[in-house]
Amino acid sequence: MDLSILPLTQPKARPQDENALAFGKTFSDRMFVMEYAAGRGWHSARIQPYGPFSLDPAAAVLHYAQEIFEGLKAFRRRDGGIALFRPMDNIQRFNRSAERMCMPQVDEAFFLRALKELVRLEADWVPRSEGTSLYIRPTMIATDPYLGVRPSDTYLCYVILSPVAAYYKGGFSPVKIWIADEFVRSAPGGTGEAKTGGNYAASLRASMEAAKLGFDQVLWLDAVQRKYVEEVGSMNICFYLDGKVVTSPLKGTILDGITRRSVLTLIRDLGIEVEERALSVEEIMDGAASGRLREAFGTGTAAVVSPVGQFTYRGHNAQVGNGQVGELTLRLYETLTGIQYGRLPDAHGWIETV
Repeated sequence: MDLSILPLTQPKARPQDENALAFGKTFSDRMFVMEYAAGRGWHSARIQPYGPFSLDPAAAVLHYAQEIFEGLKAFRRRDGGIALFRPMDNIQRFNRSAERMCMPQVDEAFFLRALKELVRLEADWVPRSEGTSLYIRPTMIATDPYLGVRPSDTYLCYVILSPVAAYYKGGFSPVKIWIADEFVRSAPGGTGEAKTGGNYAASLRASMEAAKLGFDQVLWLDAVQRKYVEEVGSMNICFYLDGKVVTSPLKGTILDGITRRSVLTLIRDLGIEVEERALSVEEIMDGAASGRLREAFGTGTAAVVSPVGQFTYRGHNAQVGNGQVGELTLRLYETLTGIQYGRLPDAHGWIETV
């Protein structure tokens, strides 16, 4: 498939204060767009000026939530170049989400080429300040103007770019997490492993309740027994327990995080054993109380690695370690960001230059 580059007639003014950028509120000049029709496949791939779409009020995405998305970043390197972190992993996960949601898959090699070309054209939008990056949001939506519960025959796929400030503006500090047992994010056989909007809509109520109570994040339990931890609202989560790092297994109810994969690899590089197994909330609370739980941290694209200082479950608080950032957590954060920004060598071939 050919990729057309449409002219940009009215460039936007780029933000002057990169550290004042709010996540997901500022967007670059251009976006990538292509369309799909049953019997024809993907067509009309182009990079065009950023702007609104025209959708029929009956579009399937608006009524039946047939939608997927991804999230990755472009980083300004020490030498001034631009790099993507494991972009093919994101594209492959995009296709797995598409399959689960009965949507057409994209040609992975073409999609990576188009994504890199978009970032290259928007290179001036990749911020230069310490810790900043260009957030990349690939999305696919169902567009059939039809009120009926079936997969759409037409789709719109697009990629938009948003420069973002450093995640830890006030320093790398631990978060407080509320363990929810009333609300459920996903269930076996559901769409929990797909990166689809409905999963995030289902998490909003608990997130709002947690915020009212003064917590930063919600930790979800399994839907069957309400006993085993799964993931945090916007991150996978790991526990440094009894000298091992324990994290929830990939069994269809949690996201197969790209940062999760990377962190687990780095942990094994350090000679620390990794266990992917069901971990009960009682183990966490008891481990924190006894000191067996030395550290806990979330992993995700936005924060990279997020230290946890406290868990609260049914009104009981449990401090993790001394409540401060743990040694392993800090090392993982510094190693992963060092690779992303070019301060450290990329031993695993994760970096893709633009």
